Amino acid sequence: MSKHELLQFVEDKAEKREHPIFKAGDTITVKYKIKEGNKERIQNFQGVVLQRRGTGVTETFTVRKISGNIGVERIFPVNSPFIEEILINKKGVVRRARIFYLRGLRGKKARIKEKRF
Repeated sequence: MSKHELLQFVEDKAEKREHPIFKAGDTITVKYKIKEGNKERIQNFQGVVLQRRGTGVTETFTVRKISGNIGVERIFPVNSPFIEEILINKKGVVRRARIFYLRGLRGKKARIKEKRF
């Protein structure tokens, strides 16, 4: 078995998670399970999606939020068993697939235009 066939086999066996469709510029809330000792709790991480990367089982997305005047980014695997659910708060209008320019912006300049339904 070649390396490519082995990867394909693992991807076929891995369980795919169903999440809403979102893209860069959208504001989402990720409900993430955290284990502390023998207790388990759900933590919300709300922020703007900077990018989606990869395909299939290895797909990830980056979410950025401002916490106490400091930008915090977190990378989540799409198929992570620790993601309880993903809620879309706002649909953003951006013209890029990866909006890293947001890192250099503060305050009102960091706003993203909202999509009208």
